This record gives sequence, C-alpha cells and structure tokens, in this order.
Amino acid sequence: MRESSHEQCATIFERLDPMVPPRSYEHPDPDEIVIPRVLFALSEPLRLNMVRMLAERGEVDSIDLGPDLPRSTLTHHTSLLRESGVVFVRGEGRKCMIKLRTDDLEQRFPGLLNTVLSSYEHAVSETEDEDEA
Repeated sequence: MRESSHEQCATIFERLDPMVPPRSYEHPDPDEIVIPRVLFALSEPLRLNMVRMLAERGEVDSIDLGPDLPRSTLTHHTSLLRESGVVFVRGEGRKCMIKLRTDDLEQRFPGLLNTVLSSYEHAVSETEDEDEA
C-alpha cells in the first residue's frame, strides 16, 4: 500500500535521525472508558471483526486487521477503537501494533467483551448455517 505524505516524512526523518521518538498515541485512562463509547465502537461489523481477530491473535500489526482496506479506512476504525478504550496502540518502527485492553475492559465492564464476542460468533455461525441451507 502507498504511504501518506505524513508517513513518508516520518519514515524519512526516522532514517535521517534515529533519535526521532516513535509515534505516540493517546488512550483514555481506564476510569475514562465509558460504556456508550465502547458499545458504539463494537456496533460496527468491521470493527467487531477486528476485535474478534485481536482476541484470537493477541497483539498484531494494524495492517493485519484489514489488509484489503484503504489505509484511511483502517486508520479511522482503529482510531475509533483506541479512542473508545477498546484497544491499545503503540508504534514499533514503521508498524502500528494493536492489542485489546482486555484487563481494563474487564475491570470496567465485567463479562462485556466475552459476551459480545460469543454473541458475534453465534450470529456468524447462524448466518453460515442459513447460507448452506
């Protein structure tokens, strides 16, 4: 995929000056994670699928969450997940590593993530069964 001009500049500066600090991302503190934002983030099927993939794989490069998506779409969805407190994002070189904030979500809303993911899996299997019939 093609890099944006901002990413190209960041990459050039990283090569010129290895002392350039890695990208940083703002995350809500655990006590700032609120249920309406979490539910909104989980309400979109693409984001819900990203969360399912993170639950299965652990920390991954953001590109792995949507290899066929335009970079802007991927960035939009991962940013929304980060800003809602569902995921933690960190820069690692040119990669953007993402993982679920499972402990924070479990502390704030016990059982929510497991309930949403198991309901999602159940809905997906029902849809697949209907397609086969």
